[in-house]
Amino acid sequence: MAKSIAIIGAGVSGLTCGVLFAERRFSVKIFADQIGTETTSGAAGALWFPYDAEPADKVIPWALATYKVLVDLAGGREEAPANLVCLKHSRLETGVSMIELRQYSRSGEIEIPHWARSLSSFVMLPARRSDGGRGNEGSLDISAFKSGFSLWVPLMDTTIYLDYLIDRFQKAGGEIRRGVRFESLEEVEGDLVINCAGIGARNLASDSDLEPHRGQVAIVARPAKVNCAIVCDDAPLMYVIPRTNDCVFGGTNEVSDNWDPDPQMTRAIVAECSRVVEIGSPAVLRERVGLRPFRKSGVRLEKEKLHGRRTMIHNYGHGGSGFTLSWGCAENVFELANG
Repeated sequence: MAKSIAIIGAGVSGLTCGVLFAERRFSVKIFADQIGTETTSGAAGALWFPYDAEPADKVIPWALATYKVLVDLAGGREEAPANLVCLKHSRLETGVSMIELRQYSRSGEIEIPHWARSLSSFVMLPARRSDGGRGNEGSLDISAFKSGFSLWVPLMDTTIYLDYLIDRFQKAGGEIRRGVRFESLEEVEGDLVINCAGIGARNLASDSDLEPHRGQVAIVARPAKVNCAIVCDDAPLMYVIPRTNDCVFGGTNEVSDNWDPDPQMTRAIVAECSRVVEIGSPAVLRERVGLRPFRKSGVRLEKEKLHGRRTMIHNYGHGGSGFTLSWGCAENVFELANG
């Protein structure tokens, strides 16, 4: 194994790799222009669910491995008792909690993914306008949805979880150097270099397969009656994700390099989400834009040699599943480093 490890990128993938290697007593430095909540990871809803990433035969095992770690960070319970509300108290030090996810379809009968059945998912067949279903004290306007299913999944509150990873990494002896940009992978010093640059790998690794899937969200005050996450992938993409101190309204998924929030898009997002959760239009606390690093040929997790016989491991192209794949991919990176 390499004596010194350099990680490029301080979003969820880079930080998770950093924690894993540092806690196994390796000398690790993370190099990044921005860190934690400043990155695309900070704009994520960060709900565990495989989304906008390929190929499925690799993505699902990575996701399920991550699920197990996150359940532990949430306190070790995979499913809440029926008499509890949807959102359980998160472990304040980690920002991870278990939440009921309700996944809907506007277009027809929704398919429950094969992997979801092992997570005790159950089918919801909405038959009326207001749904006070299992564990939900509020009401939803589900008139536009044809079908859906529900399952319990980990939720990472990015305002807490990313700082938790940074703190855990530094306590294990890791070092972060922020404000750093590389023009070439050869510039990075380290016996082992791990490329977790996200969409930045498009230029850094000259990877034309990477394309930015732009996501815009509005952060609003958490509605009192919204206790579960609500997602619909059909156009228009819509998700409501209540967190510890606020709520994420989303969203968009378009191929674009534009980092600037679009006020008109924010109004449309807030209007649709407010309609579904049946509240008046809330004040927008913040707008965030992130560029999901989608890779057309699939997540790149592989090893290659740099000049001077140094080893490079690429770990990017996770699309909208950076949090969902983070621990599974980090373990795979470790296996490659030992191979």
